[in-house]
Amino acid sequence: MNKTRLEAFSDGVLAIIITIMILEIKVPHGDQFTDLMPLVSKFFSYILSFIYVGIYWNNHHYLIHSVSKVNGKILWANLHLLFWLSLIPVATGWMGEHNFAKASMTLYGVVLLFSSIAYFILQRTIINSEGENSVLAKAIGKDVKGKVSTILYLVGIICSFYYEWISGVAYFVVSMLWLIPDKRIEKVFASKN
Repeated sequence: MNKTRLEAFSDGVLAIIITIMILEIKVPHGDQFTDLMPLVSKFFSYILSFIYVGIYWNNHHYLIHSVSKVNGKILWANLHLLFWLSLIPVATGWMGEHNFAKASMTLYGVVLLFSSIAYFILQRTIINSEGENSVLAKAIGKDVKGKVSTILYLVGIICSFYYEWISGVAYFVVSMLWLIPDKRIEKVFASKN
């Protein structure tokens, strides 16, 4: 299979995920700025999730860019990632609808954790297919950001049972950690071309 087909399919799924998330924010019935107040938590949950989906979209591009040949294992690992990402709109909607309540923050963290695990599995599947000396393996290195993210997701999930605002901070910190582009990865891929 051609990797552009895999990338196009994945891009389409991610675009649908973003579309579903924004459709959860309904237009207010009134015509005053105060009528927007009930939408504040929905809007903030949308922003955070939009950032996460954007981060996955950006990093997925580099993953697929590193692939020389797509095989069945890569296809299934990619679908596994898309499954977990497709749950983000549900978790986002529930979190925004209930003002970042404890259970919704737990679910959101679980979806983020399993999305990151699925991403790790896809990375490893590609590296196993391309070899330990592949461009992707060199670009990832020790994957410190990935390990720190996993720890922060676990902290967020545990804290969501007690202090949901701490879990919100943990999820926000992870998003900011990944929002900052990794120049090392860009250099490795630029040297490949």
